[in-house]
Amino acid sequence: MKALILAAGLGTRLMPHTECLPKPLFPINGRPILDIILRQLITAGIDGIIVNTHHLHQQIAEFIERQNYPASVVTRHEESILGTGGAIKNVADFLGDQPFLVINSDILTDIDLQAVMAFHQARPYPATMVMHDYPEFNNVWVDAKGFVTRFAGSGRNNGAFTPEFLETLAFTGIHVLDPSIMKWIPDNRFVSIIDVYQDMLRSGLKIKAYISAGHHWRDMGTPLSFFEAACDISAPFAFANAFGSPPSAPVVRTPLSGDGSDRRWYRIHTNGQTLILADHGIQSGGAGQTAEIDAFIHIGRHLHHQGIPVPEIYHSDPFSGLVYLEDLGDTHLQTVVQGETDTGKVIRYYQKVIDRLLRMSLDGGRSFDPRWTWQTPSYDKQLILERECRYFVKALLNGYLGMETGFDSLTVSFNRLADQALEYGVTGFMHRDFQSRNIMIKGEEIYFIDFQGGRTGPLQYDLASLLTDPYVNLSPDVQGTLLNYGIAALAKIMPVDGQKFLSSYNACALARMLQSLGAFGHLTKVKHKPFFEPFIPVALANLGRRLALTPDSALQPLAHTVNNALNLFNSKRKALS
Repeated sequence: MKALILAAGLGTRLMPHTECLPKPLFPINGRPILDIILRQLITAGIDGIIVNTHHLHQQIAEFIERQNYPASVVTRHEESILGTGGAIKNVADFLGDQPFLVINSDILTDIDLQAVMAFHQARPYPATMVMHDYPEFNNVWVDAKGFVTRFAGSGRNNGAFTPEFLETLAFTGIHVLDPSIMKWIPDNRFVSIIDVYQDMLRSGLKIKAYISAGHHWRDMGTPLSFFEAACDISAPFAFANAFGSPPSAPVVRTPLSGDGSDRRWYRIHTNGQTLILADHGIQSGGAGQTAEIDAFIHIGRHLHHQGIPVPEIYHSDPFSGLVYLEDLGDTHLQTVVQGETDTGKVIRYYQKVIDRLLRMSLDGGRSFDPRWTWQTPSYDKQLILERECRYFVKALLNGYLGMETGFDSLTVSFNRLADQALEYGVTGFMHRDFQSRNIMIKGEEIYFIDFQGGRTGPLQYDLASLLTDPYVNLSPDVQGTLLNYGIAALAKIMPVDGQKFLSSYNACALARMLQSLGAFGHLTKVKHKPFFEPFIPVALANLGRRLALTPDSALQPLAHTVNNALNLFNSKRKALS
């Protein structure tokens, strides 16, 4: 038997991802959907396969040419899309005078295709549609004798009412047809095969339903359905890697609260075993470009290999955007600190974190490949000016507060700050978002998460991120105690000039505060995430206090602007109360 794979669609529901890659070539767990379907057909005994193409047709043709399938596989390009019915008529010469199978190119299923073909060949009907119960798509009526009687929107039973109709079912996108179907399809024009079937029903012909149950089936025509299909395929690999064997029961996903990014997080569990799933979304960027998920995977595996306390990555599907991680529980350092009244215990917690931070910076910096990084390979002056200073002006001052302050009016302050941050920096691996919500506590162990923004940079930046974190708002005295501890701990590892270290630290602390405030403004105003808004006045006040203690006259314009911003925020809040 021969088969036609319908692959000419534009993939509009998956735009913009299909602008550069046709949907049939979307990989799941490293394998293009088209390849999965082709090998499934060949395994079922299909000896000749034709794939109709239109959108980005050359990519599909070239992919097939590179393979070595043990069956004849060819493509046929449609200059204009002919629809599912027109596509069948257009390849009539290839399909010949025997029954043939037609399947959509955007489904994954384990339906027994050999059984479907045998079912059709044992019955004297021109078409067999493979149907199943799938409530989202149940729009085909099947009577008690297993015949298709009506399609949604076509009127009651096409004028031939059958009172004992069984139920509405969903069409799987798989059907087996006799060559006689061709006379019902007009030449060289767009036509849906469903319209053809309706004409056949109105003429008195019968269409048989093969009703399948207990199988796996996924449509992949939308980002959500693609995500579901990718999870179905990749989750068993993750559990096998983590626990030694694939799950023997269904995998259940429970959504977790998100963070400042657009990623979605889930705890997935089966048989008492749990993992964390980070969903970055479909990755359709250009070849050779490092995406956020690439950095997440490469940096995470590097840090774990270096013995840094990060969650182990058990499996990933980069195109689908999925990363499966060790489950570290739900306790952040923020939660622990805010629930602790003993300052001594808080300090001891932070000392343990600082010890591991020094190790992450120094050991993580060894053998670190800058090609793993996302956005920029290192923390440099351009990054400070654009992604911290300008971000603060644009997202917080202009965007959130509505101030008319321009970046150029603060360039003297910003340049001085950037130069001081880098001049005496102790270079190593820099996490860049090293705050209490990215530090997990599991039992007595401390782990670091959200390392995808890592790059080489000054150790002082991560230390400043930790100690000036507005989520916990450590007192200046506690910050000073922990800063001195960090300098002393580093001095046990390498020579340290305390004054030079502090010069870089203070500038890094200012840069980090600017970045945090820019992020809070953007997340509140643009992303509509209200969780971050309460931290704006805390961070502004802390930034103002630190600038007030800085004698450098070059930073005074920034200090004046921050003071104005805090006054504006307080006045707006007072007006609303």
